[in-house]
Amino acid sequence: MKQKIFNSFTILSLIAILFSACSSKEKTVTEPVEKKTEDANSVELTEDQFKTVNIQYGSVEEKNLSSVIRASGVLDVPPQQLITISSPYGGTLKNTELLQGKPVAKGEVIAVLENPEFIQLQQDYLDYKSQLAYLKEELDRQQELAKENVNAKKTLQKVSSDYNSMMARVQGLKSKLQLININPDKINPNNISPKANIYAPISGYVTKVLVNIGKFVNANQELFEIIDTRHMHAELTIFEKDVPKLKIGQKIRFVLNNETKERFAEVHLIGREISAERTVRVHGHLLQEDKNLLPGMYLKAIVETGVATTSALPDKAIVQSAGKSYIFIAADEMKDEKKPADTEKNEVAKKHIAFKRIEITTGISENGYTEVILPEGFNKNSKIVFKGAYDLLSKMNNVEEEE
Repeated sequence: MKQKIFNSFTILSLIAILFSACSSKEKTVTEPVEKKTEDANSVELTEDQFKTVNIQYGSVEEKNLSSVIRASGVLDVPPQQLITISSPYGGTLKNTELLQGKPVAKGEVIAVLENPEFIQLQQDYLDYKSQLAYLKEELDRQQELAKENVNAKKTLQKVSSDYNSMMARVQGLKSKLQLININPDKINPNNISPKANIYAPISGYVTKVLVNIGKFVNANQELFEIIDTRHMHAELTIFEKDVPKLKIGQKIRFVLNNETKERFAEVHLIGREISAERTVRVHGHLLQEDKNLLPGMYLKAIVETGVATTSALPDKAIVQSAGKSYIFIAADEMKDEKKPADTEKNEVAKKHIAFKRIEITTGISENGYTEVILPEGFNKNSKIVFKGAYDLLSKMNNVEEEE
């Protein structure tokens, strides 16, 4: 009998312990979560704090703000302003004074090549030119004889063919000499030279020197590179979503890396191909040339696309925290806010002024106002804190640290 009573007592004790553990576990899980959810975006001020901070309210306004596109890019030059220098004939480089960064003027001698073939070209040209003069006289003579029916028609045709063939040879050699910058009209037996000058085709700055004196260079080998920086442009990268806003002639404002000086350009060309990164290239002409600018410099730009009417708030009403943008509103203005049900709690609430923190998305800023995109369901008639928003954020942060 005692054994049965003892077993019954043991079973009842175990049931009581299990029930108590479950009840305790349920309490510890639910209570803190409910409290955290309720206070996550709330902050309260006492009446004295409210007066000290001097909270001032306002509401969302419709403002005409300049619509802009933010972009990045580099300074560049058109292909016709970046020249690669080479020679159609090979040769030994006999002279050059070019260094990277050195300015050159159009028509200036920048290098001298030497090649025995240049001598042969000039000799052949003088030889063929002399034969051409003889054949021209012979052709004129045969034509006079043909008018009097003295010579045979076949003889005239042969002389005419020889003359035209020699004319083609002379013109071919003349073109070859011009390619190596030797003036055919100034060649005579006394000034034949194995050397040929290379001239700068444009004015600009030397960006590459790929040869040295004494080196043999092959035909069409790259020797130098010259860039004309007077016609630089801004090459911008624009995201696909912003392309419909672009138009030729729109103003571009940009600053270079590590600079604060603002420079200006305008949209000149809009790319017609979307890259794998979903971007489009936009070509902007600088409104004022600057010889101190260099190709390849990185820049940050703003393209002004016009004026748009949008919801906006004063800059001072928007606060930043952890990389996000927020505003504060009077809590009793928040849509679907739950108020205390009993009178005793309501009287306690009157002694405090409550505020709610609302996350927003910001857009363009101009003249002290910023475009805002409010959360869905937000009441635009809500009382938004215009003055004192940073004080409320500080109070909220302090409360979180204390907890």
